[in-house]
Amino acid sequence: MSAPRAHDLHPGRPRVVVIGGGFAGIEVAKGLRRADVDLTLVDRQNHHCFQPLLYQVATATLTSSDVAWPIRGIVGAQPNTTVQLAEVTGIDRANRVVHAGPASWPYDYLVIATGATHSYLGHPEWSRFAPGLKTIEDAAYIRRRLLLAFERAEVATDPDEQRRLLTFVIVGGGPTGVELAGAISELARHSLPLDFRRIDPQHARILLIEAGPRLLPALPEHLSAYAARVLARRGVEIVTGDPVEAIDDDCVRTRDTVIGTDTVIWAAGVAASPAARWLGAAHDKSGRVEVGPDLSLADDPAVFVIGDTAAVQDENGERVPGIAPAAKQMGEYVAEVIRARVAGRPAPAPFRYRHQGDLATIGRRSAVVKLSRLELTGTIGWLFWSLVHVYFLIGTRNRLGVAFDWVWNYLTYQRRSRLITLDRVEAPDGEMKVAAPSVPPND
Repeated sequence: MSAPRAHDLHPGRPRVVVIGGGFAGIEVAKGLRRADVDLTLVDRQNHHCFQPLLYQVATATLTSSDVAWPIRGIVGAQPNTTVQLAEVTGIDRANRVVHAGPASWPYDYLVIATGATHSYLGHPEWSRFAPGLKTIEDAAYIRRRLLLAFERAEVATDPDEQRRLLTFVIVGGGPTGVELAGAISELARHSLPLDFRRIDPQHARILLIEAGPRLLPALPEHLSAYAARVLARRGVEIVTGDPVEAIDDDCVRTRDTVIGTDTVIWAAGVAASPAARWLGAAHDKSGRVEVGPDLSLADDPAVFVIGDTAAVQDENGERVPGIAPAAKQMGEYVAEVIRARVAGRPAPAPFRYRHQGDLATIGRRSAVVKLSRLELTGTIGWLFWSLVHVYFLIGTRNRLGVAFDWVWNYLTYQRRSRLITLDRVEAPDGEMKVAAPSVPPND
């Protein structure tokens, strides 16, 4: 006989539905593990992903399992928690029901933590040529494109075609763009040269394009300049103040130049999930839902919106950044609010974001760290960055595994996850078929 659902066991208890198993949603679920509620966590993926390290999956340093864990393995053992694999299609606020196709879940409290997706700044057609990096699938696809570019260059006979294939463009000079540029440089300059005979991967051209005046705009200007100098020493061409105007299948066009390339990675902008549309709620220009001081809707205190999906301001009136620590703090806070309401206690003080600092790695022995008055660069900054990211991984096995991979990569310059996997394509009849990687034949 199958086990009853959590809310069937205690029909009189408040029902909490959490949509999204990212940093914010997981923190809500963990914070309510001992609360007198029945909690349902809904996500369209069965795993929680540690997004800050996705770029290392995309550049063949780590595997998918190093940075992602089954949601059931994180919170599924909580007696009051049910995990559901489904994609939400709508929310009926009048009747307090979440819909996901034929499935539905009634709620007394609803928490929406559905994160953000890529924003192509009014050019959705660019997504065909410039994948972003938000999911495990994105990382695997980018890794495939990177590695295939070298393989195709190896068999190409036209020098111009080789140069185009060995040109890699990253659009966006924030932390993700900087980290990708540094990692691709290391891959080309240190990990791949001995693997090829007709090409020299060290001659790969890597461009980092930022529309604004400098890289890492959230950091002080001198740290931004340090990052630019380190990337330049590692062969990365930095283009600032020259926004992208067009992207197609063989080139990127900026205001001032045309760059022939087969591989473009988008790291320039994000847009919130469709939560505002589900709720019919006020939102900012990026689609983030406007919330009150306790992170609930002004006209519906039973609905909370947190993480990248919410437009939240700090005590200085600045928008809270869309980073993992902010999402975790919001999740912890909303769990506290719900616990207080269920227990009949006074509500906690309004949410207050505590900025814990900004970090970005530029590659081997180089990073920038800004923690209040403390600033670190170089090897010390890189070691600090590494320790922080290992600490925030889930589970001892993952911490040890990632630490071992980094030590191995540091000592040997090798990347252990350099697999080019097959594509899955949808046939006209809707059946999923497998397609081999497309590599030009030998002449």
